[in-house]
Amino acid sequence: MSVAIANQPAPRRRLWTPRLVATLALFVLSATFFCAIVGSTLVRQADDRQGLERRTALLGAIEDIRNSGADFSALDPRHIKGMERTAGLKDLRFETEPVAGDREVQSVINGHGRIIGWFSWEPDRSMSNALSQLRPLLALTGIFLIGFAGIALWQVRRAVRDLGTSEQLAWKLAHEDLLTGLPNHRKMIELIDGALGGRAGDDVAMLTVLDLDGLKDINDAYGHRTGDGLLIALAARVKDVLPPRAFCGRFDGDEFAVMMTAPDMAAGEAAMRSLAGALSRPFWIDDQVVQVGVTAGLAHAPRDAQTRDELMRRADLALRAAKKKHRGGVAHFEPAMDVEFDDRRFLEKELRRALDDKALDVHYQPIVSSDGARIVGAEALLRWTHPQRGAIPPAKFVAVAEQSGLMGRLGTFVLRRALSDAQRWPGIYMAVNLSPIQVRDPALVELVSDTLAKNGIPASRLMLEVTEGVLIDNPGEAQARLDALKALGVRLALDDFGTGYSSLTYLQRFNFDKLKIDRGFVVPLGRDAGSQALVQAIVALGRALDLTLLAEGVETEEQRVLLRLAGCEEMQGYLFARPGPCEALDRLLAANAPSIRAAVA
Repeated sequence: MSVAIANQPAPRRRLWTPRLVATLALFVLSATFFCAIVGSTLVRQADDRQGLERRTALLGAIEDIRNSGADFSALDPRHIKGMERTAGLKDLRFETEPVAGDREVQSVINGHGRIIGWFSWEPDRSMSNALSQLRPLLALTGIFLIGFAGIALWQVRRAVRDLGTSEQLAWKLAHEDLLTGLPNHRKMIELIDGALGGRAGDDVAMLTVLDLDGLKDINDAYGHRTGDGLLIALAARVKDVLPPRAFCGRFDGDEFAVMMTAPDMAAGEAAMRSLAGALSRPFWIDDQVVQVGVTAGLAHAPRDAQTRDELMRRADLALRAAKKKHRGGVAHFEPAMDVEFDDRRFLEKELRRALDDKALDVHYQPIVSSDGARIVGAEALLRWTHPQRGAIPPAKFVAVAEQSGLMGRLGTFVLRRALSDAQRWPGIYMAVNLSPIQVRDPALVELVSDTLAKNGIPASRLMLEVTEGVLIDNPGEAQARLDALKALGVRLALDDFGTGYSSLTYLQRFNFDKLKIDRGFVVPLGRDAGSQALVQAIVALGRALDLTLLAEGVETEEQRVLLRLAGCEEMQGYLFARPGPCEALDRLLAANAPSIRAAVA
């Protein structure tokens, strides 16, 4: 079985409507000629019958004259006129000589059997004459019907041809991807069912889901024409290198699937690794050399699944695991993936319930001045304590929220709760994290403005923190949204600075107020001289750009002193306080002590 399966001709259906039109046209034409012939015959018979009746009436009148003994040659013309009216004849005459011409005649015989004369009259075929006058009209009608039948048959043939073309196109739309010519998602489902049903003996049916890495970058860099050309070239290469008993289809924009039957799992996996390697080689498209990576996830039947739905689901789980581990790899399904998937579904369901039941909470971690003696702000951190599982780490449920479309609701909840609680602490600012999903939401600026106004919080007291991931996806949109927030008077911080790839570019392009030094640079302080140099370089950069520096993850006094000596103005971490509910921050702020550490102690 190969990819050529997708190119089989579309089944032709019986075209009853065109055939019916043709049949009706021929039937009308045949019926018209039949009616003309029958009508002519009936008219002629009617004229013959009428002529016979008049001749019979004339014979009766002749017999009456003979019986009366009158002389035919001396008949009174008035008597002949009476016979004419009685018999319904036209221009009746009695002749003693044979009559020439088209007149009809009736001989008169005496008692001795001798012809003594002839009655003649003008023939009357009125109905035939009337029909003769209609013949030109009937001829024109016949010509019209013949022309109509010809046009109808020509239209029917064209309709049949066009309908056949439309059927072929409809079949392609239903079964093929128009760009690559490969089977589409619907057709692939049929082919997968056929492969599973046709598997014999110890053969292994294997489904591999392939994801192209970097197709979006190619579209952005060279245009969609080049991206489409790459997909067409990739499909052609698939057809060339696809192993026997295998077929490939396009599931989505940059996702393909390969279904194959192999003697064992090892042979199938080797074939798929070879295919992924072939697709990763460069392509020459529109005078450009382009290349994509291929990440693959595969599942086997009957080891991993018995049904098509299970096989597809588990191949997709393997693909997700391959993406998570490293791009460009090939991963096969493992039972632990199902456990992780079920756990994610459970968390998604419970997170929705927690949002509906308002079972989530917001804790606050103080942000202190570098001397550790004064709280200048607090960071709002979302917390979730599940009734059965207890405290669930934010890194776990936030990832679920991003994948399930709940991140917008979570972000709105944190923003509203944080600004509502900020009314309790008028002397400090409130830091709230923004996810990439929130930054892409056009309603974000209005939400922030309305929430600030509702709680009576000055915009300058709100610090919105974004990570580099917010800026990578769509820099133009992110800049427009952040500029609109800055116009409200809100301050912006770049979180986890130094952990990405292009932070310096973003510092130059975006108007930030603060840099947060990632804890990865803070933890090694005091043990690694290189970390101290990196921190000093970040602080120098921040000061050159007139930015405030905040270090997170400060856990020891030594780290605090080194950060202060480097010039860092603000800090947060376990050295000062762990995140806690509103009441914990209330106690810290209310404590009239020379330092936060003394207050905590």
